[in-house]
This record gives sequence, C-alpha cells and structure tokens, in this order.
Amino acid sequence: MRRRWLQGALATAAATALAGCGFRLREAPRFGYATLGLSAPDSSPLMAELRRQAAIGGGLQILSGAQTPTADVILEMQREQREKVVVGVNASGGVREFQLRLRVQFRVKARDGRELIASTELLQQRDISFNESAALAKESEEALLFRQMQIDVAQQMLRRLATVRPS
Repeated sequence: MRRRWLQGALATAAATALAGCGFRLREAPRFGYATLGLSAPDSSPLMAELRRQAAIGGGLQILSGAQTPTADVILEMQREQREKVVVGVNASGGVREFQLRLRVQFRVKARDGRELIASTELLQQRDISFNESAALAKESEEALLFRQMQIDVAQQMLRRLATVRPS
C-alpha cells in the first residue's frame, strides 16, 4: 500500500516538474521571411531533403535557379562532401569498421548581399561495422545511414534559418 502511494507521488512530482520547466515537443520552425533561395546544384540530395523539410513546416516558399536572387534570404551551399574512412582493421589487415561522414558548408545572405549567417560547417558522422560475407547488406545500411545524416543536417539548417531576421 505504502509503496503504491510512494510510486504515485513520485510520478505526480515528475509530471509537475516537467510541466513547470516549460517542456514542449519540438515544433516546425517559424521563419521571419516568406521566400528562401537555394543556391546549390539541383541534383544535391541534401537540397532535396531541405526542400522536403521546409514544405512540411509550411509557410516558406523555396526558390531556385534564376529566381534565387529575388528571394528574401539566400542559402549558398559552399560544399557538400560524403566521406568513408577506415577506422578499424582485423589482424590480417581486413577492414572491420568504417566511419561515414557528411560534411556540409554553407552561408546565408540577405537579398541585398548582407551576410546573415557566416560560413558554417556542419558535420554528421556514424560508425558502421563491415563484414565481407554481408557486403550487400552493409551497402544498404551505409545508404540508410547517409540518408539519416542528410535528414539531421537539413533539420539543423532549418533551425538555424529560423533564427535569421533579414530586416
């Protein structure tokens, strides 16, 4: 009886503490401008993910190509690089573990050329074990990990873009 009462009191205290600290679930970012220009290759999978994430949040029109200079805010992709580095080998010199990296460098400017976010580099990395007998499965796992890293980087970029005030 006493134990149940103690568990109930602890659960109530935890719920009260969470409510009192201002905890809220993450919401879609809100932008202080209407249009975002993307100065990057259209074939970039990261830019496709960024477009998709921005469309989910709604309220932000994405411009590219010839329309980019007319946007309120312009995101310039300076570098997008995928890396696969060997980090572990077995006794016979065979690869045991790789590290996958997605390195993105970008900057954000206003329509008039003012720099709103200086050149910034974001880095995501994941470790992946390797087994020659399951090479096809590891290739699929690698593609999935790169996809997850792209999603993470796109969300980080959108959160940074939400802090920008062009005026």
